Amino acid sequence: MLISIGVAVVMGCSIGAPIVGAMSAVVIYESLRGNTQRAGELIAHELTASGMPAIACPIDQVDLQALSEADTVIVGSWTDGFFFFGQRPGRPWRLAKLPVIDGKKAYVYCTYAKDPAQTLTHLSGIVARRGGDVQGGYAIHRKNLKGGAFEFAARLLDSVETTSEDAAAGAGAKPELEDASS
Repeated sequence: MLISIGVAVVMGCSIGAPIVGAMSAVVIYESLRGNTQRAGELIAHELTASGMPAIACPIDQVDLQALSEADTVIVGSWTDGFFFFGQRPGRPWRLAKLPVIDGKKAYVYCTYAKDPAQTLTHLSGIVARRGGDVQGGYAIHRKNLKGGAFEFAARLLDSVETTSEDAAAGAGAKPELEDASS
């Protein structure tokens, strides 16, 4: 179980650990009420605690140096729309201005209250248009941010490990993360 921790903030980014070593990640989030920000910070913390240095940054203050050095990019958004139809990533025009991430492995997550519906699919499309190689995504309920962030990070790490093993064996299978809502 994750516990609340204090984090340093530099240029708007929560620093989990310096971006050094073989594998690192940047979590970029679009947050309205702080849930997606909190989930992103928890994801970065959990990845760092598990051996993958990560930082979390809001979409409008991305640490470009860390992004250029990162192997993995995680993009998160809150779910906008009516309760049971029209769901999409929040403020997609801001997400569409995500820096180019050509060729980087990418994962997406969204926070939601009732039903994420197609939010992850739409968010995956935005990230793919910015050049990310989207590997999968995860929906996190706003009332279970800690548990959802922990599960997302664990699945992402399993996916990265599986992908590395497949690459070493010459396989080309692309693992996918599951929605928490399914």
